[in-house]
Amino acid sequence: MEYGNVKIFSGTAHPELSRHIAAYLGEPLGEVIIRRFPDGEIFTKFVDNIRGRDVYLIQSICQPPNENLMELLIMIDAARRASASRITAVMPYFAYARQDRKDQPRVPITAKLVANLLTAAGANRLLAMDLHCQQIQGFFDIPVDHLTAAPVIVNALRSRNLSDMVICAPDTGGVKLAYSYATMLACGLAIAAKQRKNAREVESINVVGDVKGRDVVMVDDMTTTAGTLCGAAQLLKENGARSIRAAVTHALVTDAGVEALKHSAVDELITTDSIPARDWKGYPVTILSVAELLGEAILRIHNNQSVSCLFKV
Repeated sequence: MEYGNVKIFSGTAHPELSRHIAAYLGEPLGEVIIRRFPDGEIFTKFVDNIRGRDVYLIQSICQPPNENLMELLIMIDAARRASASRITAVMPYFAYARQDRKDQPRVPITAKLVANLLTAAGANRLLAMDLHCQQIQGFFDIPVDHLTAAPVIVNALRSRNLSDMVICAPDTGGVKLAYSYATMLACGLAIAAKQRKNAREVESINVVGDVKGRDVVMVDDMTTTAGTLCGAAQLLKENGARSIRAAVTHALVTDAGVEALKHSAVDELITTDSIPARDWKGYPVTILSVAELLGEAILRIHNNQSVSCLFKV
């Protein structure tokens, strides 16, 4: 099937990122009306004609996640009923991904639920970045292009010219991600084992690997309370790390998390603009743009080209 001209629309979650993506593509953002009824229900109307068009709807499911997810679903439904030839949901941050399995009785699998909702609404394709786990792609019965922010973050780390870098997984679940970063940067690998007390508190208990006198970079896909990062950083400091940084794709950090980072051994947080920037209250944060990465992916999907080159550093 041949698709019509590309049309890009933005939800209200992160319009700044959408503008940067559109600027990279040299395409103006399409005009869409999004407003709330007096009772809070969401109204969406595409002003531009999208009949037969290849439509990309950009929406990070960040705070507030329920509002932003519902807004995206309604946009997809409106685009389907307006006869778009293909609808791609572009989700720089995919929410509800942490509940990806039944690890205790009587709990939901919300990642699968969101996949079902997107498909039922009418999405033909998903473009996402750094899902909480790779297996979530298997929850979809539509094509999924899963990008990683690693090329952007790796280039930023290289520019710092850290003399003796070690990549550290802040918990055992992040070993695979840390190993990929260590391979790309041709440096050492360490692991901070942890024991979680509850949903808000983490107690780090051990470090595997040599970090003494070295520049350590902890890598993770996301952080909210920063408990894992702060606990691991304290352990790394006690083991003699010279400097400690954290590189996280999605920094969904709460106010309590910012305070925890300010009083932690983490010297700097490196993250992306997959979600809107927040007030870091003086804490040193470097925000890298993924607009070009997402824009190039949209261009390649539209032109039926390979997306795998975007994984190269």
